[in-house]
Amino acid sequence: MADSQSNARLRADAGAPTSGVIHVRTRLTADFTVISNALAQRRGSAVTVGVAVYILSLPTGAPVTIAALCEHFSEGEILISRALQELEDAGYLERRRERLASGQVRTRTYFYGVPGGEEPDSPPEPPEPPRPRARPVVPESGPATGPGGPSPAPSPERSENPAPALADADPKAVAVLAALRRIDARLVLSTQEAALLAPAVAEWLAAGVAPRELTELLTAGLPDRFQARPARVLAFRLRETPLPAPPQPVVEPRPAVLPFQTCDGCERAFRSHEPGHCRNCREHLVGERLRAAG
Repeated sequence: MADSQSNARLRADAGAPTSGVIHVRTRLTADFTVISNALAQRRGSAVTVGVAVYILSLPTGAPVTIAALCEHFSEGEILISRALQELEDAGYLERRRERLASGQVRTRTYFYGVPGGEEPDSPPEPPEPPRPRARPVVPESGPATGPGGPSPAPSPERSENPAPALADADPKAVAVLAALRRIDARLVLSTQEAALLAPAVAEWLAAGVAPRELTELLTAGLPDRFQARPARVLAFRLRETPLPAPPQPVVEPRPAVLPFQTCDGCERAFRSHEPGHCRNCREHLVGERLRAAG
């Protein structure tokens, strides 16, 4: 009698579980990232964990803006923005506004492998080229003098306008900007870019342009390759395309004014096309005729 044959293994590996995942580990010596279990096993959105792991794998100085993350992930800017906010609330991510020696303000992003860990060393500031000495600005009417002498020129830092916030923008304008990436996947805008473009879009909507027509205006005939950020292309179209003329209000013709007539009965003035009796006299005459007929 022939022996029965089977493809199954005769004996299971010692210590192997009967269910669940079985790890097949490979020792890596390069191109790997160390991630804490608290972050990798964080409960909640998988997008948040994926964004955190991706940021940890990037080299220092790599862009991690919403636009840059949207170019890597298939999720939209809403989910990416929500993931960054969750990481910031949990203490993994920190965004700071720092002023450079030149007076410019920029945002630096710090990412911690463990919330509350040691702060990473800041990269050294690149040396700035020497700036030419500005000549003092003197008004045409003469220098303004005071108790302490001439008044200094206003500093450009004090006159700098703060960046608009997306929460203060028109919701209809924000909806139009957010829908552009569904027409053209390249039109991904950051929160700051959308806040800067929203007032111009709101102006078009206030001029009577429907959101669908405005979307076609912003997306039709775009170049195959952008030479600048998509936000600059949209800003150029919004600025250079003339706004449609506002609809003219419909003016209803005023009714003709009837001329004054003198009543033949009481000699009072009343308005009518033809001379005759006023309303009171007509009613009085009708009443007399009815009584005479009765």
